[in-house]
Amino acid sequence: MKIVVFNVKYSENLGDGLLAQCVEAGLTKEGGHIEVETIDLAGREGFGTSGGSGRRQQALKVLHRLPGFARRWAVGYVLGRSLRKLRGRWDAKIAAADAVVIGGGNLFQDDDLNFPLKVGTVLDSVRRHNRPLAIYAVGVSGHWSAPAARLFGRLKQTNLVHLSVRDSFAQDSWRRHFPNGPEATVVHDPGLLARTLVSDDYSPASPKRRPIIGLCVTEPVILQRHASQKASAIPLQDIAEYRDLIRLLVQDGYRVCLFCNGASEDQIFAQRIMDEVLMHRLALSGALQLAPRPRAPEELIRILRSANVILAHRLHACIAAYSLGIPHVGLGWDKKVEGFFRSVGRQSYFLNGSGTSVSDIARLLRAADSEGIESHHHRVIMAEAEAGIADMRRNLTRRDQNIAAEMSSVIRNDHRAAASN
Repeated sequence: MKIVVFNVKYSENLGDGLLAQCVEAGLTKEGGHIEVETIDLAGREGFGTSGGSGRRQQALKVLHRLPGFARRWAVGYVLGRSLRKLRGRWDAKIAAADAVVIGGGNLFQDDDLNFPLKVGTVLDSVRRHNRPLAIYAVGVSGHWSAPAARLFGRLKQTNLVHLSVRDSFAQDSWRRHFPNGPEATVVHDPGLLARTLVSDDYSPASPKRRPIIGLCVTEPVILQRHASQKASAIPLQDIAEYRDLIRLLVQDGYRVCLFCNGASEDQIFAQRIMDEVLMHRLALSGALQLAPRPRAPEELIRILRSANVILAHRLHACIAAYSLGIPHVGLGWDKKVEGFFRSVGRQSYFLNGSGTSVSDIARLLRAADSEGIESHHHRVIMAEAEAGIADMRRNLTRRDQNIAAEMSSVIRNDHRAAASN
């Protein structure tokens, strides 16, 4: 059986690549009868193929300053050309497949019609070829423009056999967009299966050395552009705050490692932090370092595993840390981050709001380091995550199983008829 999966696997943000690999592993877990091919909705064909990091950062800043209608026009104009090239390729892949998956990731968001146009194009082809469709563990934004609602609404014309979202916030948004159905169930984000992608030959850092806190750095423009709240309510979003937090953590006896999820603009911002005079001194003393920009999900996982505690705005830095059993603290900017912390019962390690100080963050990091990850609840969450993707796999393969059963019945009847003659 051939399954084609659509998401943004080769995004510079390696959290997307990580969850894509988890989906692939989950679909093929039961044996070799399922073949999976993942197609990137941006047309990328490998990790590290985005290119033009400086141009991308400048484009993001320009888009951030434009009014909404101008952003949608600009995105639509650029996407129109690329989708004309991609449409035929995607159609051929779907025609040759037995089933299609859209997910995981925050794909049902109206980011100036970026995802609506891409997902709408896939839905058209799925409907045309009448392929079973699973929408799996997706994020759903609260506001869609009228064009986005029409594009996403094309799913009602497909053979939808599985529909799930990744948290209760996404489920609430889905119900507002589709009050008459179809209804979405909640499953855990596939990124929670990250531990299945790594070997068990990892040795923790020596307890004789000072523990390391990994600070996942995100360019503030990204947070502000995609935030589901006021920019002023986002904790830790300028160099001065990072500098003050790092100083506090070093005073508490920690070493600090700055890293990013792979996006070039995040790495540039992290380097700007390192260029501060005080930070340069801490780097020379060995108390502070900047990890090389990861280029593949495996490299991101190695960075996470080198730390004793993780702090991040980025969702999948937190999700992968939980999967790997690494204590972590999340910072609010989009409801999806809070949604994850709620889903695994770690709300007390999530910080949000304009009143959040660097002292609050340092205090919570110390608490996370002290408490660790509760092992029994962790096993339950991991089992639920595996069950979620197994359910999708069953829904997608049920038709093939039914066809195989019918063929087996026909063969048995033919044998009986031959034996009676």
